[in-house]
Amino acid sequence: MHLKKRPRRLRQNEAIRSMLQEHTVSVDDLIMPLFVKSGNSIKEEIPTMPGQFRYSIDELIKKVAHLQKLGIKCIALFPIIEDSLKDSMASEAINEQGLYLTAIREVKKEFPQMLVMSDIALDPYSSDGHDGLVDEKSKKILNDESIDIFKQMAIAHAKAGADILGPSDMMDGRVRAIRDALESNGFKDVVIMSYCVKYASSFYGPFRDALDSAPKNGDKKSYQMDYHNKKDALIEARADEAEGADILMVKPGLSYLDIIQDLSQNSSLPIAAYNVSGEYAMVKFAHQAGAVDEKQIMMESLTSFKRAGAQIILTYFAEEMAMLLSKS
Repeated sequence: MHLKKRPRRLRQNEAIRSMLQEHTVSVDDLIMPLFVKSGNSIKEEIPTMPGQFRYSIDELIKKVAHLQKLGIKCIALFPIIEDSLKDSMASEAINEQGLYLTAIREVKKEFPQMLVMSDIALDPYSSDGHDGLVDEKSKKILNDESIDIFKQMAIAHAKAGADILGPSDMMDGRVRAIRDALESNGFKDVVIMSYCVKYASSFYGPFRDALDSAPKNGDKKSYQMDYHNKKDALIEARADEAEGADILMVKPGLSYLDIIQDLSQNSSLPIAAYNVSGEYAMVKFAHQAGAVDEKQIMMESLTSFKRAGAQIILTYFAEEMAMLLSKS
């Protein structure tokens, strides 16, 4: 055969393949989600997320020290709130002496250079387990009334030292309300990474186990997005960009690479992907069963986010990926 074009020439050895790689994952791309709970000397493995733990604040500090040595520059904190502190108004969400704001303050005091991303939604604090307030009679999720609490949360998180706020609630208009609240209270440099495209997904199961935050009644389909639809993503992204978001996030990640690509091609803002708990757990359990090589799947999956157009990846693999990169 006399072929002028032989694409395999550029795949024939590792040196050529490495030289021509279009997309690679760096430790700078990674955000590590972490779970914090009340108590002391607690490092409690989450059964549905092998290798992930619930940490008391003292153990959280040790974990963050390790992550910083690996070069990870940002963590995302999620609180496990005791049932006795949950109520229908999610009052604990704005308790300045509560677990979550204390954890943010302690991390920033010990590691001022570590970026802390906070979560703005009511489900960890609500006795109803929903991201917004629930009307007692109709059981509908109340949009505007929930936003009033989000504004208070945003100010409290910023005061505690959060560098990035992550509104994950999917209420309409919350980005504008949070941005206005930050600006009017002097927090002009606080970043908003909006969960602007968050689908009603079954991939969140292990996360809800970790936080014990599943809805007590109904589901989240009246506010989280329908995974059958694609155009809604651009509507949500354009709205959040106009309202003052700095970064747009797509959640989940692996089943929504097409959405990540659409946002990357249609927005000038940086795009983040959340490699969620169910995606992580499937790889871990498949590896335990001998079905896959978890390191290879991890690298392939994380690279797919970059190839689709994400510049930032929130992933429970962040620590493992950082360790692998440091060795290489």
